Amino acid sequence: MTKQLLIQTGQATDAGRKKINQDYIGVNLPNDLLVNNKGIAIAIADGISSSQVSQVASQAAVNGFLEDYFCTSDAWSVKTSGIKVLSALNSWLFSQTQNSPHRFNKDKGYVCTFSALVLKSNTAHIFHCGDSRIYQLSGQQTKSPKLEQLTMDHRTIISSTESYLARALGVQQQLDFDYQSVQLNVGDYYILTTDGIYEFVSEQFIIEQIHKHHHDLDQAANSILKQAYANDSGDNLSIQIVKIIALPDLDLEEISQQILSLPIAPSLSPRMEFDGYLIQREIYISSRSHVYLAQDIESKKQYVIKTPSVELCKDTAYLESFLTEDWIAKRIDNAHVLKAPNSIRPKNFMYLACEYIEGKSLSQWMRDNPNPSIEKVRDIVNQVAKGLQAFHRQEMVHQDLRPNNIMIDQQGLVKIIDFGSTKVAGILETKNMKEDNRIQGTALFSAPEYFIGYGGDSRSDLFSLAVITYHLLSGKLPYDTKVSRCTNKKDLQKLQYQTLQHFDELGVAPWVDEAIKKGCHPEPLKRYQEVSEFIYDLHHPNKDFLRKTRPALIERNPVAFWQGVSAILLGVVVFLLAR
Repeated sequence: MTKQLLIQTGQATDAGRKKINQDYIGVNLPNDLLVNNKGIAIAIADGISSSQVSQVASQAAVNGFLEDYFCTSDAWSVKTSGIKVLSALNSWLFSQTQNSPHRFNKDKGYVCTFSALVLKSNTAHIFHCGDSRIYQLSGQQTKSPKLEQLTMDHRTIISSTESYLARALGVQQQLDFDYQSVQLNVGDYYILTTDGIYEFVSEQFIIEQIHKHHHDLDQAANSILKQAYANDSGDNLSIQIVKIIALPDLDLEEISQQILSLPIAPSLSPRMEFDGYLIQREIYISSRSHVYLAQDIESKKQYVIKTPSVELCKDTAYLESFLTEDWIAKRIDNAHVLKAPNSIRPKNFMYLACEYIEGKSLSQWMRDNPNPSIEKVRDIVNQVAKGLQAFHRQEMVHQDLRPNNIMIDQQGLVKIIDFGSTKVAGILETKNMKEDNRIQGTALFSAPEYFIGYGGDSRSDLFSLAVITYHLLSGKLPYDTKVSRCTNKKDLQKLQYQTLQHFDELGVAPWVDEAIKKGCHPEPLKRYQEVSEFIYDLHHPNKDFLRKTRPALIERNPVAFWQGVSAILLGVVVFLLAR
């Protein structure tokens, strides 16, 4: 039986010798699907004693994180989801203080420390700000076990009796959070605690109580809390203990389960009924997939049906990639990205159903329009860029952007299709796999970093978009076919961009050429870092490019040039006569 992530938890919190408990703790253990896609979250917060409202901050931070984290896209990585949620919470707490009587005294505002643990697949993700702590107790240490502190205290020490928090939620409008990830192992313990506990209980006592009460971690937590109180702790007391009981198999995920449960679709032909669809005609047949135009028998709407090739039915990696296309299409809602309908009936076979676009590929459009205007090119590239941005917002990299994977319908709407090569951060994380750095797309439009063994990112998609822009304007490629022959960094440095200014008949402004050149620079760090920057410079003359491409004075104003030369010569003559 395939294993899933399974944990045991125990926790305890108490006001201690204070009137109000300004600590707050929580755990969110969602259903099995969310555990696979998003993981399990544990959080602890400690309000500052100088504030009368910091308990509100602690509760809002913990509850907000435990709820909002699971509302983020499951295509996002844990790090991205966590940081975005915490940044929003920090801004909200800061605004609460600013709108209170304590806006000039942050020590009395909505401020708290925060530490969280997100367990997903085989990895623990740690978010931290302040002086709460997260420890790890290895289950593999049988002799002299020790607690390993995974977080760093954000506290500035002034003297042996005086210190203050250097970082906490709600202090500044913008705040840096510590993040790290560690490998999970069965039998490991993770302990989250506030300073009211760890400053008054020895690490050895904590270890002894965990081992003594390993079947009841709530009892272990309460024993540790009572010992801290007995040792004269004057602060609030909070502790959480998490034990890793079982870990999922490395290849476990929803997609893999579908592979095991769905049979390969049979060979289809026109007028054949298939899973609620009427097959109308073949669209495209290849060694990797078969694509058909079909009509939903109930709704009468037309769809495209894509089935995997029978020859690859035993290739698990291919089938995972095939099913990921449907997963992606249902998570990106953008007018410029191919849509997949939400199925109203269960599938009986492995196939993809997506919207039918009545139009032509960009490749065909280029053959029909060999000399497009710069404005038409801008319009097409703008629409593709909007689709790409939808991918990048979900931490997805398309990796195979090319004219054949771009469609234009009869109204001129441009859509990105074919997600078989798309890299999804959330899926890579769930599978706990190393990134596949092999070339996923077509060589002519792929970024050079793929060819030298580096993984691609959003800038790689930008490279492809800039090459497509160049191709639309000239019908050629900026580096010909030399990119595909790169094998190391030195090869990248040898690539020479073929300026569009060599093609006089195109009439492309030099600053437009410079924008395209920067967009498809061989080195990712020297490209635009965002698609939006490229699009802006494609429409607006960049001042740096204007200075760089401005013609010499003799070309712009010959009269002024020769007047200047004459004035200089006259000055020289006067100087010589005066001597």
